[in-house]
Amino acid sequence: MLQLNVTDDPAANLPVTLALLEDAVADGAEFVLTPEVTNCVSTSRNHQMQVLCHQDDDPTLAALRDAAKRHGIWLLIGSLGLKTDDPDGRFANRCFLINPEGGIEAWYDKIHMFDVQISESESYQESKGYRPGSRAVLADAGFAKIGLTICYDMRFPALYRDLAQAGARMITVPAAFSPITGAAHWESLLRARAIETGCFIIAPAQTGKHQATEGKSRSTHGHSIVISPWGEVILDAGVDPGMVCLEIDLDDVSRARQRVPSLMHDRPYKF
Repeated sequence: MLQLNVTDDPAANLPVTLALLEDAVADGAEFVLTPEVTNCVSTSRNHQMQVLCHQDDDPTLAALRDAAKRHGIWLLIGSLGLKTDDPDGRFANRCFLINPEGGIEAWYDKIHMFDVQISESESYQESKGYRPGSRAVLADAGFAKIGLTICYDMRFPALYRDLAQAGARMITVPAAFSPITGAAHWESLLRARAIETGCFIIAPAQTGKHQATEGKSRSTHGHSIVISPWGEVILDAGVDPGMVCLEIDLDDVSRARQRVPSLMHDRPYKF
């Protein structure tokens, strides 16, 4: 996992991301994951309109696809902010799973928008700048079927249960999580999603205070994390930007589900 502290300048962020990806490959990684909004963290819609691109023209996407092909690895681009052709001008918050040939194996637009008032000084209205997706995505990476989610999605357990029952053995949760809610809920929610689904939960995150040339700067929680299917934290990256590498045993999924087969115990009920 790459834990990033990106700015609002996609051109400046890309070399840092590529260098950490190279470090991961040198460490033996076969599957590399980046956080939500890998290309740009910005609170200014005007600035985003100036620096973001459509998918076919996005240099971050092109460069990361090339890197995956060059190294023959699977790559999850946690998400990119991308322009769309929507009449209201809203962007897409889009995750990509890239195969070892550099092709887009699957993509997912964040379904749940972070529209919250955390405190008197901290509020977010993600839906004003980003349009919500409407499609759950389960991707086959060969080594595992992977459910794709993003950040705030983690508060909606039905999505995770549906992905697991559809065949996911691993669910990715790239994030740019608020420090306040992160301290209170990040680990607890992700452990719950792992326990409920019997999946590995892999959550690469943005971290620290993000430099901004326009608009208010953001801070994010960090603590990129891997949770086992039994709900154990097996890696926590802390708060420093960088790369962390871990080997996991996917047989842990079947072992956890055999011990507590709750995915097969649904019962009808009514109010």
